Amino acid sequence: MKISISNILELLLLASVWGASFLFMRIAAPVLGPVWLIELRVLLSGLTIFLLSIRLNIVQEIYDNLVPLFILGCINIATPFVFFAIAALYLPAGFTAILNGTAPLFGTVIAFLWLKEKLTWSGIAGLIIGFAGVTILVGWTNIPITTSFILSTIAGLLGALMYAISAPFAKNKLSGVSSMAIATGSQLSAALVLLPLTPFFLPNSYVSLKVFGVVVALALFSTALAYILYFRLIDNIGVSKTLTVSYLVPLFAIFWGAVILKEPITVSMLIGCSLILAGTVIAISK
Repeated sequence: MKISISNILELLLLASVWGASFLFMRIAAPVLGPVWLIELRVLLSGLTIFLLSIRLNIVQEIYDNLVPLFILGCINIATPFVFFAIAALYLPAGFTAILNGTAPLFGTVIAFLWLKEKLTWSGIAGLIIGFAGVTILVGWTNIPITTSFILSTIAGLLGALMYAISAPFAKNKLSGVSSMAIATGSQLSAALVLLPLTPFFLPNSYVSLKVFGVVVALALFSTALAYILYFRLIDNIGVSKTLTVSYLVPLFAIFWGAVILKEPITVSMLIGCSLILAGTVIAISK
């Protein structure tokens, strides 16, 4: 399937807005806290996409798959989003995005343990290279190795692990369901799951207009628009080509963090990111 210039531009836009999500979380998470930030993110985004779902006449499809969509909202949206928001409390945006990039590596392990897929020599080599990148990223850093740093890093890796776990669930339980229905149902389900927790995690400080704007941008651009672009690209250029966006997201996150927040780009980040992406390419190659 041939890729046009417009497809490439859309792919770059998708990587840009997804990469910006780590910047937005880095700004808003310390003010709102992870739970409130993600609740607002998925609620605003879910309602926006729901309006589009009404226009596309897929509300009945969402209703027919409420249970698996609710479970997916828990394991693929609410839990990993909160984990990454926790990581954003203490880690640079680019650092968190690189941890997010380990999801395909965890996916290889999950496929082997859960789906009993054969683990090839290239898969083993990819895992070794990828997790060597994680070791360099975490162990060779200018960030003080405090308890907060360690817990934030673990949170980021757990978020990536949740993405890996949710992928086979979606494949098994939601096969044949339209992507837009999955996006809408799972995001609104995530908002429903997190809602009872919000009274226990009230923001500790004043929410400025800047932070409010960041939350709106995170919800509308880095979530709603990103999902729409993602599914549009899948329709236009196919799944495998669209998934190459995952290799670009950390690069954009590092760029946004450096330009907007003046976060340093360290040698460990560059080496760790390169090894993780290289390991991912090797691990998923046939």
